[in-house]
Formats: sequence, C-alpha cells, structure tokens
Amino acid sequence: MSGAGRIYISAGEPSGDAHAAAVATALRSRVPGIEIEALGGPRLEAAGARVLDRMEQYSVVGFVEAVSKIPAHYRLAARVRQAFAARRYDLVILVDYPGYHLRLAAAAAEAGVPVVYYIAPQMWAWGAGRVPRLKAVRHLAVILPFEEQFFRGRGIPATFVGHPLKDRPPPPPRPQAVRSLGLDPSRPTLGIFPGSRTQEVKRLWPVFREAARRVMAGRPDVQAVVATTPRASYPDPGSIRLHDGDPGVVFAAATAGLCKSGTTTLEAALADVPMAIAYRLNPLSHVIARRMLLVDWVGLVNLVAGYEVAPEFLQSRATPEALSAAVLPLLDPESSGARRQREGLALVRERLGAPGAAGRVAELAAELLP
Repeated sequence: MSGAGRIYISAGEPSGDAHAAAVATALRSRVPGIEIEALGGPRLEAAGARVLDRMEQYSVVGFVEAVSKIPAHYRLAARVRQAFAARRYDLVILVDYPGYHLRLAAAAAEAGVPVVYYIAPQMWAWGAGRVPRLKAVRHLAVILPFEEQFFRGRGIPATFVGHPLKDRPPPPPRPQAVRSLGLDPSRPTLGIFPGSRTQEVKRLWPVFREAARRVMAGRPDVQAVVATTPRASYPDPGSIRLHDGDPGVVFAAATAGLCKSGTTTLEAALADVPMAIAYRLNPLSHVIARRMLLVDWVGLVNLVAGYEVAPEFLQSRATPEALSAAVLPLLDPESSGARRQREGLALVRERLGAPGAAGRVAELAAELLP
C-alpha cells in the first residue's frame, strides 16, 4: 500500500454514485490523506470527494435517449482528458456507465494513468467483440460471479469482488416492515418495483398498476405498495400505497413482487421475494437491443442462477394480464411456484458472494497507487 495521492472517481448515475461513495469511504480509511475528485452526486460528495461535475446532467437510459447527451459527454471527456494528460491524478476509478467510461479508460491509459473499472460493462450480454476496449483497464472489479471467468478468458485482469448489495443492512422483519408502510401484516402484500429512472417508471408503471388491480380484483385480501422515486410520477394509483422512501422496506414487506429487470431482481432475491420480471424500452432501442443481445434472459436473478428462476415479460409481452397471472400464485408462500422460486433465490444469494465489495475494490486500487 502506498502513501497519499490524488484519485479521480467517475460515476454517471445514482446507483454508481452510491457504489463509488462506498469505495471512496473505504479508500480514505486505507490511505489517509488521499484526495478524491469526481464526476458524481450527493453520495460521493458526502463521502468526502470533491465533485467537479454533477452526474444528474448526463444520466439517461436507452440507445435512442443517449444520443441527446453525446455533446455534453464529449465536452466533459475533453476536460477530463486534459487533466489526465497533465498527470493530475495517480489513479482513475470508473464505476459502471460504460458508454462514457470506455472512452475515458482509453484516455487515461494513453496518459499513463492506471485505471480500475468497478462494475463491468455487460459485454457478455451485448457483444464479446467489444472486450478489447477494456485492454486500457489495469484491473476490472466485477460483481457478478460468472463475469470473472468471462473477462479473464479474454485477457482482461478481472476479480470477482462480490455484489455491493450484500453490504446493505438487514431488512426489518416482515410484520414490522408492513406496519411501517401503514398496511396489514395479516394480509399478503404485492410489492411493485418499476425502477428508479423516470423513463423506466413512465413505461412500466401503467402496466404494473393495471396488473396489480387485476390481482386485487382476483384476491381482495391482497394489498399493494409501490417503491417510488421523487423523480417520477405515478398517476391514478387508486388503492395502491405509494412509498417514497427506502425501497428496502417494500422488499421486506412484500410477499411477492412485480419487478423491472436488472438489479431490482437481485434486491428481491436478497429479500427472498418471488417475482415476475418485466421491462420495456423505447421501441427503436428495443429493436437495437434485440439484435445485440447474446444471453437467454435479462433478469439478473436468472443470469446468476443459470436458469429461469422468475418468468420474464419483455416489451409487448409485458401486459397486465400476463403479469397478474404470473404473480398471483406467488402470493401464496406455500404454492409450488413460490417454493420453486425461493430455492432459486437462495442459490442466487449464495452466488453473489460475501459482503465487503467496496473494501476489496479499495484494496485493488490502493495497490496501484505510486
């Protein structure tokens, strides 16, 4: 381990900001006096980083939507590239956000600044042919168990550090969580998780809302609650409870869930919540994604398990009828479908590794400091 230096951390969206903040905190405890500058948000700022650029100006979802942000990203990259060339930093840590960070990694390597990339681009899903772009990275810290072998087999130094979700505090007991939401612990609870990004919520909330209504019509004892974000709107919720706070409470309260694909499904797995998975993209983005997709599933629980633990409903298949039919049996914890899912979710929890991901990334980073 080295003495103090200056590190640049780049995180372009809220989840990356949270993961980067944990790494920054771990680094500051390992390397006293370290200076950290960043592209990021409130979490990195609270962790002691000097945030030079705010991530909120750059974050979008989808191929089509990203086009509008290209000029802003190029201007940002030009400024950061100048700082790399001036050897302002001893190390660069990039967190997720591959569209921008792959270019930034190349710029850092060209300037002779070592790069640690935390949370690998999902090239196993979108194109192994792009892996050579990671040759600029000194070390890749991956959070899914199958990624280490995938990248190492293609010549990229990679280490599975465990999934950062494993570091979250344990959820409250279900009855306590249900009561804290103003609901009845004696009744089944349908948790609704349409995502944290405005675009995701706009596309998924209407179908999730109607699916929940169908469920509650078929089983009047079911109560429903949605994990909301202040950045999005949830029109006409009816009897569905809105919870604008820690989504972990909703996971803890849920008997079963309607989940967007991605990390949300791992959060459900950690809370042992059987689920139906859905996702909808901009139609043109979907056409592009469908041509590029190399994996059999989009839900991370299914990818980690290696088989379909939870059913997936994408684009036009994500209908209220299909989703309600899939989730309704899961609201009975003793049903065969719920029991089968919980077996798969237990496997996923085991494969996500031990807590301490941010600390392991900090160790990798500290070893590269001069």
